[in-house]
Amino acid sequence: MTTDISPQHFQASANELAGKVILVTGAGDGIGRQAALSFASCGASIILLGRTVHKLEAVYDEIEALGAPQPAIIPLDLTGASKQNYLDMTATIESQFGKLDGALLNAAHLGVLSQFVQIDEEQWDKTMQVNVKSQFLLSQALIPLMLKSTNASLIFTSSGVGKKGRAYWGSYAVSKFAIEGMSQVIADEFDKTGLRCNCINPGATRTLMRATAYPGEDPLSLKTPLDIMPSYLYLMSDASIGITGSSIDAQPK
Repeated sequence: MTTDISPQHFQASANELAGKVILVTGAGDGIGRQAALSFASCGASIILLGRTVHKLEAVYDEIEALGAPQPAIIPLDLTGASKQNYLDMTATIESQFGKLDGALLNAAHLGVLSQFVQIDEEQWDKTMQVNVKSQFLLSQALIPLMLKSTNASLIFTSSGVGKKGRAYWGSYAVSKFAIEGMSQVIADEFDKTGLRCNCINPGATRTLMRATAYPGEDPLSLKTPLDIMPSYLYLMSDASIGITGSSIDAQPK
């Protein structure tokens, strides 16, 4: 599904997400950190998921400093997490918060950029584990709880190379093509429910992952994570009810 609404220019009110409980993965830095802060500043209760505890604690403190609802921390490494880990996590969320209105699945592994025939099998497996399998298992665990909300939003993080393959981006590009497909399948299956599912392609953004992929690039030439938040706030808010199966570019050309 496509939309002629302009999510990139969405202006969220201070209470746009009031009363909502939202999970953000990869919340320790970059886009995940900023999304957690932006969602919290609009009134949401945020569950911070990431693998580095001290980074999550720093974001926790920033959210508390905003005067936003008290967040929660879930330290979890998607590289080794099992299906049972995700089921237990979801049970804890339901026990502590009673519901889950939104989830931004943002954590990802870049892997090594190389020619396709030179992709290391171990790196391929790790990229698929973090970028595809963990998203699959996490979604399976979360969706039943999200269906209990009147309006719930599941957002996957895509990429430009997940829409048109690009040389040397092999495993990462393939993983993002898979995410686009996963999002569309979920959107179609739950089209008649209160759950909507969409993708966001953040575009070139000033993050550590971008700097790793493009070490010679001037980071000051890029949008910051804060600059691209309107699309994230739009898809997480009730303004996007009825929008599902879409893939939105946070920085359209």
